Amino acid sequence: MSSEDTTTTEPLSDRVEAALRKVRDPDADVNVFEAGLIDDVRIDGGDVTVQADLSEFPPSEGQAVTSTMMRAVSDVDGVERAHVEQAPRSVDTQGREVGVERADRVIAVASAKGGVGKTTVATTLACALAADGDDVALFDADIHGPNVPELLSVSGPVQSDEDGHPVPVDASASDAADGKTSGDGPGDLEVMSVGLMNDSQPLAWRGAMAHDALTELFEETAWAGPDTLVIDLPPGTGDVALTTLQEVRVDGVVFVTTPFHAAVSDTHRSLQLFEENEVPVLGVVSNMGEFVCDACGEHHDLFDGDDPIDALDAPVLAEVPFTGEMQSHPRPTPDGVPDVALELGAAVGGRIEDIWTVEVPEHAVDLRGVPPEKRRDRVREAFEGIGSGERFEVVSDRNPGPVREFLEDLIDGKLKGFRVKRQNPDTWRCRTEKP
Repeated sequence: MSSEDTTTTEPLSDRVEAALRKVRDPDADVNVFEAGLIDDVRIDGGDVTVQADLSEFPPSEGQAVTSTMMRAVSDVDGVERAHVEQAPRSVDTQGREVGVERADRVIAVASAKGGVGKTTVATTLACALAADGDDVALFDADIHGPNVPELLSVSGPVQSDEDGHPVPVDASASDAADGKTSGDGPGDLEVMSVGLMNDSQPLAWRGAMAHDALTELFEETAWAGPDTLVIDLPPGTGDVALTTLQEVRVDGVVFVTTPFHAAVSDTHRSLQLFEENEVPVLGVVSNMGEFVCDACGEHHDLFDGDDPIDALDAPVLAEVPFTGEMQSHPRPTPDGVPDVALELGAAVGGRIEDIWTVEVPEHAVDLRGVPPEKRRDRVREAFEGIGSGERFEVVSDRNPGPVREFLEDLIDGKLKGFRVKRQNPDTWRCRTEKP
């Protein structure tokens, strides 16, 4: 009997395994079995299904290994159809809670135009917050261009818990995910994205479909109790942005723009939309405004003229140069993100603290939670209890504008000044001086 005849009489399973053993792991330079990538090989007649765990590979490398295994198996005599699928991964479903409201705070990252680096900023911001110790969830709501998985080099498929709720993919650094205790080193980072479910195929969803898909993910995803949820919104002010504002209580929004007058003009209009929907604007990230020459070390502006961002009524949280650092794959560790991203994370945290931490001075009247029928008596008692020329301040959970009319009735005259400021969507302040 010839060697060729011996080969063809071997069991198909042996020949498939022999073919797969010729496929090498590009990183470890061992075959896919030795690398532990093959989970199972199922054969049904001439149909062969290979279950492989390629979750640790960047998407491009994972696809290359998949294609190589497909070709190797397809070339085996007797194989009619070959298929490679992601092996099921063990998912920790303990202690998870469903819905985005499980996060302690929610930060949206938005832009008026595409191509200004919004997703890059959102991803590096999430990594920077995790590097600083927060447990972070990153929700890729840009359903028409879900690029977050590619930037973080993570892949699907998304697994489900025992109740069928989708569980985010773990994007934590290995040293952060193993043996981490609260307050000890970087925090965890987990990601949910349509891009983890559709194998990067184009999505052509109309408004209602996009709304339903996003709402389901917002409501059904089982998170591991994140401190901070970062939402990467699609550019513009379309259905997805409006759905997010309707479905999620957003504690603050970061806008990303280039210092180009057309982009900034559109950003101004987008800022107004979020303010009208009672979302505090944390500030603006000015992206790709300059680059540093590798040869001479000089800083060069990429846009001529005055910086139009100065005209926006919002603080500049960071000025990010056009640099290779921001084009790399970020990791949720202190050395896994550029310094400017760590500075952005600190600035965002500071703004959240300023906006949502309400400190009531001892002399102020705090009307928050006071029944409507008791508010006038509380204001009258405090106002009549101070002397002429003393400052009078009210903190309220509703617009305190009517307080001015009430005080002027008490003094039977006009107040010299009455300043009203809305600190956050839940808190108003007003200040005046008793004549």
